Formats: sequence, C-alpha cells, structure tokens
Amino acid sequence: MKQTKQWAVGLAALTMAGIVAACSAKSDDAAPAGSSQPGSPTPAGSAANAATTYPLKSDKTLTYWAPLNPNLNNVKASYNDVPFYQEWPKRVGVGLKYTNPAVGQQNEAFNVMLASGELPDMMEWDWRVFPGGPEKAINDGYILKLNDLIDKHAPNLKKYLKEHPEVDKQVKTDSGAYYAFPFIRGDASLQVYHGPLFRKDWLDELGLKTPETIDEWYTVLKTFKEKKNAAAPLSFTLVANGQTTYLNTGSLVGAYGTIPTFYVDNGQVKFGALEPAYKEFLTTMRKWYAEGLIDKNIATLDAKALDANLTGGATGATFGNAGGGLGRWLPLMKEKDAKADLVAAPYPVLKKGDKPKFGQKDFAYSSPASVAISAKSKEAELAVKLLDYGYGEEGHMFFNFGTEGVSYKLENGYPKYTDLIMKNPDKLAPAQTISLYARSNYNGPFVQDKRYIEQYNQLQQQKDAIAIWQTDVEKYALPPITPTQQESAEYATIMNDVNTLVAEMTLKIILGTEPVDSFDKYVAKLKSLKIDRAIDIQKAALERYNKR
Repeated sequence: MKQTKQWAVGLAALTMAGIVAACSAKSDDAAPAGSSQPGSPTPAGSAANAATTYPLKSDKTLTYWAPLNPNLNNVKASYNDVPFYQEWPKRVGVGLKYTNPAVGQQNEAFNVMLASGELPDMMEWDWRVFPGGPEKAINDGYILKLNDLIDKHAPNLKKYLKEHPEVDKQVKTDSGAYYAFPFIRGDASLQVYHGPLFRKDWLDELGLKTPETIDEWYTVLKTFKEKKNAAAPLSFTLVANGQTTYLNTGSLVGAYGTIPTFYVDNGQVKFGALEPAYKEFLTTMRKWYAEGLIDKNIATLDAKALDANLTGGATGATFGNAGGGLGRWLPLMKEKDAKADLVAAPYPVLKKGDKPKFGQKDFAYSSPASVAISAKSKEAELAVKLLDYGYGEEGHMFFNFGTEGVSYKLENGYPKYTDLIMKNPDKLAPAQTISLYARSNYNGPFVQDKRYIEQYNQLQQQKDAIAIWQTDVEKYALPPITPTQQESAEYATIMNDVNTLVAEMTLKIILGTEPVDSFDKYVAKLKSLKIDRAIDIQKAALERYNKR
C-alpha cells in the first residue's frame, strides 16, 4: 500500500538516532528512562488542575489497539493474556480490551483499521511519521488534539512537561498541538544503547586490541578471517524494510563524517547519501566485501541467521543493543564456548584519537508507541485519565517495575526486580519477563526510569558498553521536527523514491553489482527525484522547531 510505504519512509528519514533494532517501536532496550521521576500529581485546586484519584471505579470498558511488544513474541499472543495489561485496568479502575495485529503485519493492519473507520478509543503508534504528520491525523479525523483534555484531566503529564520544557518542545507540533501521550526517557543514560560489538576472546587470542579506526577494523576483520577461519567476520543486516538500517545511526559510515539520511552540520541540513564522503565509505565497504570480510548474506540476513553466525563461530564483529543484543548473545555463546566474550567497541573514526561524529542516541522523546486518542472515542476524558496514570508516582513505579512483591521489592527505597524477573524459573530472559510484568524495556505512555537499566544490564560488558558508545551525535542529529501537512505529503512522495534508491545503490555498490563510479550518476538521479526540495522541507521544519 502506498500509505504503508510512506509510513516506512517517514520513520527512516525523520528518526536519526533510533535503531532499529528493527521494530517500529523499540524492543527490549527501548532504552532506559529516568531517575527523574514524574512526581506526585498536581494538588487539587481548580477543575483544570484537579488530581485524579485512582482507581476511578468506572463501569466503562475502553478499547486499546497496539502492535505486540517484540519481547513477547513466542511468549504471549495477546496483551489480554499479559499480567501487566491485566493489572493496569484494575489499578486505574477502567475496563480495557486490547487488540494487537499479527506480528509482522502491523503496518497493513494499521492502514486497514484507519480505512475502516472503526477506530478503538486508543491507538499506540508512531504518529510523528504518520503520512502528512500528526496535524493531518488530527485534521483528517483520526485522532484528537489533546491540549484541552491534558490541561483539564492529565495533571501528571501536564506537571512533567511544565518542569521539562525541552521535552515539552519535542512532544508537540509547530502549532503547539499535543497529539499523543508520549514515551519519555527520563535520564540521559537511557538514550544510548546500541553500537559495535567484537569477540574479545578472539582479539586476546590473536594479540589484537579493540579497533578504533577504520584501518584497525580492516586489520582485525582480516585477521579473524585468516586466523579464525571466520566465514563472516563482520555480520549485520545492511538493508531492512527498504532502508539502510544500521548505517542511519552511524555504524561504520559515521567514520567518514556522514550518514545516509538527514543531519545538521554547521546549521545546515544535509542529506548524507549525497555527500562525496558516502562514496568513500562505499568504496571501502566494497573492498571489504570483495575480500570476504563482510557477511556475503548482508542483503538477506535476518535475526535468526545472525544469531547462528555469532553462536557458531562464523562472526567476530556485529552491531547490536546492550540488552537484547550483547546481553542475549553472550550467554548463548558461552553455552558453546565458556571462553567466549563479547564486548563493545567505539564507533570507528578515520583518525585515531578523534571522537566519533555519529552514533546511536535517542532524544528524550521517543515517538514510537505514543498513544493517541481516537477522534471517534466517546470516552475521551476517561481515556485521558487512564493514560495520565503512567506519569504519576504510582503509575511510574508500575510501568517501570510492575507489581511490588511480585516483580519487584523495595530495598532501602530502591525498586529491585525479583528472581521472577531476573532468574525466571521458566528460563525466560529478563527482556521477556520484564515485558510480561512492566513496560520499562519497551516504549509506552510513561517516563522511563534509569533504575530499570541499572538492573537490566547485568553484565559488566553491558555496563561498559554505554560509555564506550558515546559520540558527538547530539551536535548533528535532527530533533523530532514535524513538517506541515502540505510539506509532509510532498516530502513522503519524494522520500519514498529517494530512500528506495539509496538502499538499492548502497547494496549494489557494496556487493559489486554496480561500479563505484556509478555513484555520480546515482547522485544525479537523487537530484532528479527532488532531494533538494526534501532538504528544504527539513530545513523549514527545523527552523519552526527552533522557534517553538
């Protein structure tokens, strides 16, 4: 569907720091959130600021649509069967009936739902990349503008945004419209969770240091191939859903001072895949691929194949999350080889000693899994009160840690996950158990707490990774801008073709099916597809954002 393609385009083009991992909403490392807690509800004073008392004791049942948390795949088929989602309506005092689309069919199901006109009370989605933008979703009668409702019935969220103006700036449109209840990372330590990973046991065995430069990467990967007989020394998915996934966050390509999407450099919006530096990057990657240093299956590699590469000794380097990547792969590797070790490496640079320019880092507001209220809802006020629960003190603890005495216990005021979560008797991983009893490792309508990640990253390798993956990306990342309705439609049309071309040519040049010299023709083609107009749209949106 055209609309589905536009949604995918917007996601890749507008989010610079979020990975991928590869779901529309982040999975197990949704990335931590904050030590800075929402605080208690605003004291009752006027009707507009009156605190809500939970449970509400309503006899109403609201409907809630959301894609299934990826951590629950193969664990539960429906939110209706998940302990957290069973407990949430009890605490709030409102009935809830959940609907989640089939895994892998989220986009199609979303579009079919909108086209049907049969909308639930609440919808969990990335409304920032809705074709035409969130303002269009409001104007077309899909979702409500929430300003008055938040002002009157969401004292917890209202208080948090007032106390955090930079976050407030991110969660609304240029016109000042609030369109969804946001997921907020409450602490900077939660915003970085992804980067390069290497087999440290191989490095030690071969007398190699963790590489820092592109040249050092080349030496290490070549040695892995020659001395460890690694069939795929570096393995990762180059393209997913028609987008250059890991490259967009700076993996490898960032060393050349660019990325194949939009960024800001000296106040100017640039599209990195146009830059001469991108040609230089592709030239290097083609050489590596031709020499067998990069997985020959990067065009089709899926998560299962990558798991097999890492646990089977075919791969010595990849890119992954601290939790669902490093934290999952290392125990699996040790089951086959007790000496196996996997550690983070810094994003590579060209000149030793330089700080990486690009890398993964999310903004405080992470737009996937934001919850909007349907314009068709007859219980909008009740829905607002339900959603505001997650931003109050009690809701903060529940969303981040679950139920006291079951999934966590307080130790000197610190919410510590129980063995049910961290040492599950059914051998479920913490990513799965947390997702059963809380939402701290997945986006949603609440402020994430850094005390979650302090426990979730159990391994020292995970704790070290966050510091190792620090970059200067904050200086270059586009904030969560929102083009106007008119701009969004034009932008989506342009970027649908542009992103397809970038992904195809990136893959073809690296695989060797197109000569490197075709880059100049490719740039000309991008120009003919009106990439300069897309850059102008992003520039205009950035200027408006800066004036919010």
